[in-house]
Amino acid sequence: QVQMVESGGGLVQAGGSLRLSCAASGRTFSGFGVGWFRQAPGKEREFVATIYPRSSITYYADSVKGRFSISSDNAKNTDTVYLQMTGLKPEDTAVYYCAATRSAWSTHSYDYNYWGQGTQVTVSS
Repeated sequence: QVQMVESGGGLVQAGGSLRLSCAASGRTFSGFGVGWFRQAPGKEREFVATIYPRSSITYYADSVKGRFSISSDNAKNTDTVYLQMTGLKPEDTAVYYCAATRSAWSTHSYDYNYWGQGTQVTVSS
């Protein structure tokens, strides 16, 4: 069992920045890929970005490429995965979820085994 803990959401004006954090409670992400997904009201959950921390391979949705950056940091034997979001737009408003997959990485939510509770990101125009 991997418990995912997210933080860092909030309200920001268009053009602003936010950094989301995702940690695996009490353990590392060793052997797991980690992805960020988002779900806006009335819409399906969509892929945002993914990283395989042990190799730093990353992949982004076209809608965020060049604006968002996913990275990982290993300190004190715990991994934290960050999603740095810049140039935020109102259409980025959603609940953002981090998730872990036993695959190296994936853009499909059905490949992810463990999910966090989500953190709200609201971008005002």
